[in-house]
Parts: sequence; structure tokens; C-alpha cells
Amino acid sequence: MKGLLTPIPDGHYELKFFAADEADKSVTAFAIFHGTQTGPGGPVPPTDKKIAADYVYHMVFDGERIKHMTKIWNDTISMQQLGWS
Repeated sequence: MKGLLTPIPDGHYELKFFAADEADKSVTAFAIFHGTQTGPGGPVPPTDKKIAADYVYHMVFDGERIKHMTKIWNDTISMQQLGWS
């Protein structure tokens, strides 16, 4: 994800769901990433195409630090939406 906002400078997320499980010491978040590729830095010149990509993070904590994180995201569909594949 580092550098993603260079080719997609208007990138932002829409949080749809967030839950915490104190017994499991974990949190889960579901969001939709939105943006338009108008900047340089992608695998192709700016396409002006939009992305709306669902993703889920599940994070397990050890105290205040993340011990393990899983991200679920359909990267193939996201790349197609942007015209990158």
C-alpha cells in the first residue's frame, strides 16, 4: 500500500463495519477504497479510471501492538478497474 496515493491522490476509504473481540484480542474492519488514477506512479500512465475495492482487515493484538494482521482484498478486480491489467 506504500505509495498508493501517488497514482490515486484522491484515494479514501468508506468504513462499513468495525468490531472488536476482547476475548480474542482482535478487531475486524470492512471498508471500501475509492479513488481515481490521475497521478503518476502506476504501472501505466494515468487512466482517469475509478476504483471501488472492498477489503477486510483482521488484526490480533498483543497489548497495544499488532501481533498479526490479515488483509482480504481482490487485487485482480482492483487492477482491472484501474486499467492496470
